[in-house]
Amino acid sequence: MSVSVLSPTGPLGSISGPLQVAALLGLFLLLLKAAQLYLHRQWLLKALQQFPSPPSHWLFGHNQKSQKDQVLQELLKRVEEFPCACPNWLWGSRTIVTVYDPDYMKVILGRSDPKSNDISRFLAPWIGYGLLLLNGPTWFQHRRMLTPAFHYDILKPYVGLMADSVQVMLDKWEELISQDSQLEIFGHVSLMTLDTIMKCAFSQQGSVQTERYIPSYIQAIGDLKNLVYSRVRKFFYQNDIIYRLTPDGRRNHQACQLTHQHTDQVIKLRKAHLQEDGELEKVRQRRHLDFLDILLFARMENGSRFSNKDLRAEVDTFMFGGHDTTATGISWILYALAVHPEHQQRCREEIQSLLGDGTSITWNHLDQMPYTTMCIKEALRLYPPVPGVNRELSKPITFPDGRSLPKGIVVSLSFYGLHHNPKVWRNPEVFDPSRFAPGSTWHSHAFLPFSGGSRNCIGKQFAMIELKVAVALTLLRFEVAPDLSRVPIPVPNMLLSSKNGIHLQLRKLL
Repeated sequence: MSVSVLSPTGPLGSISGPLQVAALLGLFLLLLKAAQLYLHRQWLLKALQQFPSPPSHWLFGHNQKSQKDQVLQELLKRVEEFPCACPNWLWGSRTIVTVYDPDYMKVILGRSDPKSNDISRFLAPWIGYGLLLLNGPTWFQHRRMLTPAFHYDILKPYVGLMADSVQVMLDKWEELISQDSQLEIFGHVSLMTLDTIMKCAFSQQGSVQTERYIPSYIQAIGDLKNLVYSRVRKFFYQNDIIYRLTPDGRRNHQACQLTHQHTDQVIKLRKAHLQEDGELEKVRQRRHLDFLDILLFARMENGSRFSNKDLRAEVDTFMFGGHDTTATGISWILYALAVHPEHQQRCREEIQSLLGDGTSITWNHLDQMPYTTMCIKEALRLYPPVPGVNRELSKPITFPDGRSLPKGIVVSLSFYGLHHNPKVWRNPEVFDPSRFAPGSTWHSHAFLPFSGGSRNCIGKQFAMIELKVAVALTLLRFEVAPDLSRVPIPVPNMLLSSKNGIHLQLRKLL
């Protein structure tokens, strides 16, 4: 005997009326969402028809073809095959146009397009809406208020503080290599740059390189970089509610809490110090304030001070940007010099002639090491600490070759692709410091280790000073060579990290 599906005893008949309505509504919404995604994909295909790309899966995009440690190799293949720019499909209805041409870079960086909200919202629980994620008038207001913290008169005395932090790190290295000459350097360099930013920007006393809780903070930063990069590339991680329920979502929440505890403590201690007798007046009478003091004393145009939320966002942003990007840069520079001992030795000889025994390094020394500066820039070209940034087009754009993109497209400015583009740099994989010799010329937007345009890195001068101090003092005390058993594998997880660390062999110089 057969039973009709429409009879009360059929499958739908056994479901109560409200549940039937809910099921039908759910099915309708699912179909509606599928239709929206389909229509959006068709719009993207039409918008990007001038920009060819490798074949991609209709649902999984290009993700199915590339593992994390192969992303950069895939990028370089595209740089050679597809001129100027190439769409990268994350999945069926989501694409980012990767740009690696200097003329394209110049056009985009000359505009005021905002950061992509789809990516910013993944970073916001960690660093909040500070200078890195803000857009529009609020960004401009914060930028204008914070720029004085990087005035030359502020930066000059930082050289001594940076040197002190570097010497603490080098003393530790000297002890460690007495047991094993092979060393993973990024963890140590990261501690050193965090020590430096704490002293320079936040008036921290003492050295954080010896404090027990600091390594857990640095580990949390590393975890968050990996987690954010992973979330951007996974379809089901886009929804906040679903993501919070996943193991990665819980790890992200825990790591954010740990970083916030650190920054909250920094702010709390500084506020407490300002309450001490006479200290507030001393700070007010200074000609130049440090970064945190500017935040604490700053008033918005409406007369209000930074809220606690805004204050933490800026401190979190600069705590991350001020130490992790610089640590990444220093580590890759030392690796590049380790792989090219002839350039390393020439740098060392230049520094020895300038500093002698290296007991002190001053502001005036920094402009007197031209070859070392050339090597630093060439290493930053090969290994840009920030491999790329994103923008969401706020209006249509037309490029010099006549191709165009409509409003709403997300573009990724790939500094790594730009720096390795054979149409921009001859033999781009060769370490050649002469590219940056005095008098040499290149396209104004061919070398962008600190981005460009109005949203370039506010701390680029601070970073270059620290790079020079760290490289100079390290080469005076150690000869560095690569650990051939553990060659670093670059991966772009927000910064240009190494999948397996940066391992060097160190030999102390007499």
